[in-house]
Amino acid sequence: MSDIAHHIPEPILAAYAAGSLPRVFEVVVATHISMCDSCRGALAAHEALGGSVLEGLAEAPVSDTLLAGVMDRLDHAQPDAAPAPKREGIYPGPVMAALKSRPPRWKSLGFGVKQAILEAGDDGSLRLLHIPPGRAVPDHGHNGLELTLVLQGSFSDETGAFGVGDLEVADGDLEHTPTAGEEAPCICLAATDAPLRFHSFVPRLLQPLFKI
Repeated sequence: MSDIAHHIPEPILAAYAAGSLPRVFEVVVATHISMCDSCRGALAAHEALGGSVLEGLAEAPVSDTLLAGVMDRLDHAQPDAAPAPKREGIYPGPVMAALKSRPPRWKSLGFGVKQAILEAGDDGSLRLLHIPPGRAVPDHGHNGLELTLVLQGSFSDETGAFGVGDLEVADGDLEHTPTAGEEAPCICLAATDAPLRFHSFVPRLLQPLFKI
């Protein structure tokens, strides 16, 4: 996609290349990369740099025990995993993998807004959000990091406008009220590593129930 304006920040891309991102953020970054030629090229550069660093390391002796263990694991290697899911409709392959190749199971959050939780655990949560045209998500801040990737439609907030393929990175300094564009329902993939910080009473009251 050539119209993407908001890309993966360099530190997050470097962490992804190093394999050190939490799982929920990894899925969002992988999805953006599948949609963005620019970030796909930047990732390839990171991986090439990592390979050159490894090639420059001095060789170290390998014990007979370690070598025997590696050979034994190769002898008992598991069959190749099933092919990664492919894009279906607006959902790129990494999202389909998180969905286990099934349609999203939407649950209402009220006022037409829906979510489908894909993963939730100690490292954070991963969800799909469906926001009707022109509808705003309650104003909120962040107790950690939130990555939001647009899959359909658009939204805007205090920082700008985000269309298909755009990634918004929100941290504890950002207070915003995302509002879907009028052209179509906005469907986003969002990951957080801490609960959101809502300012209104009702969203705070329902927050534990909706796991946001």
